[in-house]
Amino acid sequence: MSSFRQHSDPELIALIAKDNEFAFAEIYERYKGVLYLHAYRMLGDEDEAKDILQELFTALWVRRKELNFISALSAYLYQAVRNRVLDVIARKKTEEKYIDSLSQFIASGEYITDHKVRENELRSIIESEVARLPAKMKEIFELSREENLSYKEIADALNISDKTVKKQVSNALKILRQRIEMIAVYFPFV
Repeated sequence: MSSFRQHSDPELIALIAKDNEFAFAEIYERYKGVLYLHAYRMLGDEDEAKDILQELFTALWVRRKELNFISALSAYLYQAVRNRVLDVIARKKTEEKYIDSLSQFIASGEYITDHKVRENELRSIIESEVARLPAKMKEIFELSREENLSYKEIADALNISDKTVKKQVSNALKILRQRIEMIAVYFPFV
């Protein structure tokens, strides 16, 4: 391999095109240090700089048959490192934007699906508790809450006093509150 140290870059490129692994190893040894420093200075991250070098030299070997157009290998390699670094920086910015967007979404507390599920569960619990009310109280409560009738309209429809309607609705709300509070103790999701 030491015989390749005297070869010029164009000669090494020609040898690489002929699948000469020793010529490739010479190019790698010749440029890995300065290219690593170039990538590291731009990124400030050792691992990413190493990854960029690995990708660059892998691509160089894969495209070895197409390298005959390169007149200045060092300039080509520096530009390739620079382009890969810019790609990494662009990818990081995109990731940061995505993470910021996700963080803002989480911070805003907008868990729509969770709220809908809880709302449906609560509605189901309320409906089952209303169904457990005494028959007359249930009827008055449903006319008040579901039909949106006034106490006077309910009293007229059922031939009872306004005060009775008011008392029945009040009692129904009191019973429902107690039952729902009791359920909430055992099922804190409510």
